[in-house]
Amino acid sequence: MDTSLETAAPIGASGRVAVTLDMIELALKWLGGAILAVTFVLVMTSVTLRYVFGSGLIWSEELAIWLNVLLVSVGAPLAVTGPLAMRLDVIVRFLPRTVQLAARVLADAIAIDASIILALGAAGVVGAIGGTSTVLGLPEWLRYAAVSIGGGLSVLLLFGRSYLQDGLPRALLVLAIGAGLYVAAHELQIASLATPSLAAGAVAAIGLIAGAPLPHTLLVGVSLAAPFGAMLPEPALVQNTIVGVSKFLLLAIPFFLLAGGLLTEGGLADRLVRFAASLVGHLRGGLAQTTLVSSVMFSGASGSSIANAAFGAKVMVPALVAHGYTLPRAAAVVAATAMLDNIIPPSIAFLILASATNLSVGSLLVGGFIAGGVLALALGVGIYITSRDEKPVREPASGRERARSFVESLPAIGLGIVVVVGIRFGVVTTTEASALAVAYALVVCLMLRTLNGRSLASAFCQAAGEAAAIGLLIGTAAPFAFLMAVDRVSDLVTTVVTALGGSALAVMLLANVVLLAAGLLLDIGAAILLLAPLLLPAATLAGIDPIQFGVILVVNLMIHGLTPPLGILVYVASGVSGARPAQVFREVVPLLIALLCALAVLCIFSALTAAPTKL
Repeated sequence: MDTSLETAAPIGASGRVAVTLDMIELALKWLGGAILAVTFVLVMTSVTLRYVFGSGLIWSEELAIWLNVLLVSVGAPLAVTGPLAMRLDVIVRFLPRTVQLAARVLADAIAIDASIILALGAAGVVGAIGGTSTVLGLPEWLRYAAVSIGGGLSVLLLFGRSYLQDGLPRALLVLAIGAGLYVAAHELQIASLATPSLAAGAVAAIGLIAGAPLPHTLLVGVSLAAPFGAMLPEPALVQNTIVGVSKFLLLAIPFFLLAGGLLTEGGLADRLVRFAASLVGHLRGGLAQTTLVSSVMFSGASGSSIANAAFGAKVMVPALVAHGYTLPRAAAVVAATAMLDNIIPPSIAFLILASATNLSVGSLLVGGFIAGGVLALALGVGIYITSRDEKPVREPASGRERARSFVESLPAIGLGIVVVVGIRFGVVTTTEASALAVAYALVVCLMLRTLNGRSLASAFCQAAGEAAAIGLLIGTAAPFAFLMAVDRVSDLVTTVVTALGGSALAVMLLANVVLLAAGLLLDIGAAILLLAPLLLPAATLAGIDPIQFGVILVVNLMIHGLTPPLGILVYVASGVSGARPAQVFREVVPLLIALLCALAVLCIFSALTAAPTKL
């Protein structure tokens, strides 16, 4: 954004501010990586003692949870100013320039308000809370102090970046509006609504449209519901946020991200691509089919669709373009196939769903395998149909070549097998399996000498930052979900999804309509956290298997990674490859239709196998 001479900061001052902010962010990145490394060592030590020596550390799980809260606190400032901010600013781009400027001020002010809530709200809890952790013997206020410091640093970084980009007057305006929103939540009494969560939703919608960071928008929405009668004071709001991330299961998220990062940094993902090419490279549209099969195999190691989209855009898009694909079509193939990562186990989306609904992770993983197979088949057919004029990129591979590439890819394939088998058969917990996945990836990469100290540190720091951003979203969604539960929004949702009757097919149809509509405006993680607890009871009452419905819910929302206006997978593939998002959205339509057909098949099967209705 252009800045006038009157509002721009002096060169000397701006330079010093920029250096200071860069140093703070770098320190936070390294600190996050170090916290993740300590957490990994702690969990692996506990796993080793338990399964090898028959003993254990009774305090390890509690300490790991505290470290996860610390990781989120350290990463919170990075998740408000950088690429992890989850600013869904697609709508703002189409507004007039003057409105864009106003929207940016409002978006940053909302982020400031949320950061103040975390800083002052957690500080208030620090002064009021007493007691110590029974297991650790540490004072309970330490967790809240970490959150308070993270919120304070977020305010500092937001103000500093606004000062550098837009000048001091606008930075002060953002700070003033943010502080004004904070005061308004405490001092105003506008009206007492029967369902204050509607006010929270309206505020959150405005924040989303303005392009504010998604986690901060949810937090401010709940805060500004207070003038409309919401009974969730600031200390309770902050406590709900911290409780939301204080689950041992959620430690699997940074570990799975780390395992996928290690495989990518260690070059093992490239071996999967070569093996996939030997299997399907000779088919019509062979390189696109190779991209699909590579994505299926990489799904067993990564668990993150965004990571797969970024990897595919760097590795597969240049190869696709070199063989005659247009850049937008190549990016569309990568984006469409990347959605499988959050369906085929291990899946971070299923971990988020399990944390929100208490569904069995092992059962969800099995359902993800089945759904992933159906989706992969649909994408394969879609690629085949749309590749009529594309010749195979290679001759059929010999049995010897396929065997050799299979053996080379075994280290990467083995990671997914270790994780899924360990969880499904109850050998280890989900978090322990994710830690074993990291240990497996480390050992394999070190044995093959494909990983050095620099790439290892980079993998830890990147996984820590991504995990902190996801953790912040989970935490800030918790008070929003609590407010909706108090307002019995689930009853309203049940009424909506049973409007056509209580049959499983009718409920499934309307539930998918709700999900498809919500997915146009909500991030995938936020949609799971907010909608799954609301829709699952209605589906269960209609006789639909909760595991099947949970899998369908994730599939439905993952499809929105390819649809405007949000389409996160399209934007990731476009950003890394250099393609124009609008063109990629057009090119992805045939594959999107194939995925919707697969979703319909899954829904019909689930409805036909449902138990007799209880509605």
